[in-house]
Amino acid sequence: MRMKKNFLFFTMLVASTVMLMCCSAEDPIEEFINDDNNGWNNGGNVNGGNGSSTTSGELATFDISIDESSAEPTATATEYFLEEEDALENNTFATEVAIDLSNPVAKTESGVEVTVNGGHVTANHGTTKGICYVVSGTTTNGSLTVVGDKKYAVRLNGANITNPDSAALNLLSGKRAYVILADGTTNTLTDGTGGSQKGALYCKGKLLFNGSGALTVNGNTNNGIHSADYIVLRKGNNIHVKSTAGHGIKANDGVFINGGILNVEVSAAAAKGINCESHIIVNGGRTTVLTTGNGTYDTDDKEAKGAACVKADSTLTVNGGELWLKSTGTGGKGINVDMEANFNGGSVYVVTTGGQFKSNNDTASPKGIKVDGNITIGGGRIWVRTSGYNGEGIETKKELSITGGEVASYAYDDAINSKGNMTISGGYVFAQGQHNDGLDANGNCYIKGGTVYAICSGAPEVAIDANSEGGYKLYLTGGTIVAVGGLENGSQLTQSCYQSSSWSTNTWYTLTAGNTTFSFKTPSGGGSGLVVSSASQPTLQSGVSVSGGTSCFGGMGVSGGTISGGSSVSLSNYTGGGGGMGGRPGGRW
Repeated sequence: MRMKKNFLFFTMLVASTVMLMCCSAEDPIEEFINDDNNGWNNGGNVNGGNGSSTTSGELATFDISIDESSAEPTATATEYFLEEEDALENNTFATEVAIDLSNPVAKTESGVEVTVNGGHVTANHGTTKGICYVVSGTTTNGSLTVVGDKKYAVRLNGANITNPDSAALNLLSGKRAYVILADGTTNTLTDGTGGSQKGALYCKGKLLFNGSGALTVNGNTNNGIHSADYIVLRKGNNIHVKSTAGHGIKANDGVFINGGILNVEVSAAAAKGINCESHIIVNGGRTTVLTTGNGTYDTDDKEAKGAACVKADSTLTVNGGELWLKSTGTGGKGINVDMEANFNGGSVYVVTTGGQFKSNNDTASPKGIKVDGNITIGGGRIWVRTSGYNGEGIETKKELSITGGEVASYAYDDAINSKGNMTISGGYVFAQGQHNDGLDANGNCYIKGGTVYAICSGAPEVAIDANSEGGYKLYLTGGTIVAVGGLENGSQLTQSCYQSSSWSTNTWYTLTAGNTTFSFKTPSGGGSGLVVSSASQPTLQSGVSVSGGTSCFGGMGVSGGTISGGSSVSLSNYTGGGGGMGGRPGGRW
């Protein structure tokens, strides 16, 4: 079941009160030995911290499944075409050649030569322009191969093709192929296990999907859909790809999702739902990807690898639409990007449940979002949950910048981690590490604005961490901050911070500063210490009831709600440090 769009607030539970204390620094040698990040303690189920932080709300419960309903999301961006010629409406394919695979007939028609070998049909249009092949009929031992020197269209008009020996639809022309899914039709392409084909649907050139029909592709030898160039999907497309042996969708030069309904399921070890050797851009539509394969050891690259719902060897850009991604195997990832990832709009939902995969002294760790380059988040919504051993939520090997949108990560390990600097200057950010830090920057952490709610597991972890051991700091100069578990020792707090004398689990609190309010529900467990900060001196109330306002973080936060009841919480000045020693290098690379 997909998560409900309307958030449900839970009945407040009054639990035992935990006294706030600012712990002194732990022995760094002892911390190193106890920290699973360093490989000293691989047998336990807790990374780094001595506690465990759990939560409630939709962020902890939402799930992802295949959704073939045809209604597309409204959050879309302008369609992207690498070239104007990629849009079907900028072309004319007026010459139709019918091919009925139930009863294929050899013929020469309108400059096209059609040959037949049993149920296998080859169509060659040579240098003839404007050809549209209209394909229908059913075959259980056949295929369609298209060759030619000019761009062409293939209209699937109720075609059901099974080829036990090779590709079902083999588009061997190197020119643009416009695959049109005829409105109101269902079409199926299935390959067998008897050949060495790259995909059940293989295209040597650019593969451009159009139309509002339905297409199911079953890949049993390698990939489901494979283009040696790039792939474009558009509004109205309804495509379901399943692969048991390889990737769901594979493209060499780009995947551009401008709209449509795309469902992908893959089950092979370390298989990718969408695998692109270049850029991936999402501007619209609803894309759902499920991977179930476990990790495996790649003997060629000599490294352990896990599955991924979306894998880009270059950059990923999300401007609109929806991504629903779930990986359940060991070492699995929702998103894996080799270069930069930019989130400007739309919605991204990620769930991983598998644990760490180990083989030949190498590991593949589960991640919600893993990016080797910078991550930039300027808008939209990103929700991530990881529950398997060693699973981090959002991780970049370089720098992270958040200027807008809603980002919520609830992870087994660090919720949000950057190897370089982390900067938050806007948006709404929720980060809860079940067994580690909430926010963890291995460089400097700059919080300049936005609303940040961070929760750690307990000492020696902290809610907001920077690498003080490496000479870096947390710099807090603005924003609305709630930190369950305290802040990094040695932080530079330009904006005043305050601490409460106690906090209760599973309880609604409201932080008021001037005319603005932010209400938050505390977790059922977490680090000792509740630290708050805002642009002006705030007040804090506990045990409140909240109505209206704008819900965020799956029901764990409300901005601008109407508050009733509750009691005032005493606040005192806070100068930094909490939850024990902060600043150790975090993350797994």
